[in-house]
Amino acid sequence: MTAPQTPHENQPPDEPHGATADPEGGPEFARELREGVLIALAVAVSGVLLGVLWAWLAPRVPLIADTHNVYLKNTEGEEAIGADGTFFLLALGFGLVTAAAVFLFRRRGGIPLVVALAVGGLLGAVLGWVTGMWLGPTPDVVAHAKQVGPGVVFDGPLRLQAKGALLAWPVAGMAALIALTGLFGPRDPEDAMVPDWSGHHHQPPAAS
Repeated sequence: MTAPQTPHENQPPDEPHGATADPEGGPEFARELREGVLIALAVAVSGVLLGVLWAWLAPRVPLIADTHNVYLKNTEGEEAIGADGTFFLLALGFGLVTAAAVFLFRRRGGIPLVVALAVGGLLGAVLGWVTGMWLGPTPDVVAHAKQVGPGVVFDGPLRLQAKGALLAWPVAGMAALIALTGLFGPRDPEDAMVPDWSGHHHQPPAAS
C-alpha cells in the first residue's frame, strides 16, 4: 500500500468546493445595490422638507425702491449671509439625521450605502435649494417693486450665495455613516479560523 503524498512546501491548503466568492458580490451585492437606489431616492425626496424649513427660517433681505431703482434698505445688513448659514446648518442636520436613519435601517455600512447616501444627499440639497427659492419671495424684483410702490419696504428673493453649502448634506451624511459603522457596526468573530500558510500540515498516519 502506498503512503499518502506529502504536499509541497509553502503551498496554501486547498479551498473547499463552493468557497470561491463571486467576483460581483453575488446576491448580497445585488441586494445592497437595490437598497442603495431606494435610499438615494428617499434621501433626495426629503430635500423638499429642507427647502420648506429654509424658506421658513432664513432671514429676509429688505429692499426698497424709488421710481427708478431698487436698493437694499440696510446696506450693511447680513441677511444674505444669514440665509446661507441657515441653509448650511439645515443641510448639515439633514446629513446627520439621514445617516442615522440609514444605519438603523441596515445596521451596517458598505460602499453602495455610502455612495447612495452621498448621491441622495447632494440631490436632496439641490432640491431643497430650488424648493426654498420657489417658496420664498418672487425673484422678479422689478415687478415686485412696482407692485408695492415707491418707498415701501419689501422682501428680496431667497438666494444661496455660497453654493458650497450644497455639499454639507452629502459630506456630513458620509462621515456620520462611516463613523456609526465603525463604532456600532457588526464585528468579525474573535474565534474566526485563521488559515495556516506556514506549509507545515499535519498528515494522518500512514496505513499499515
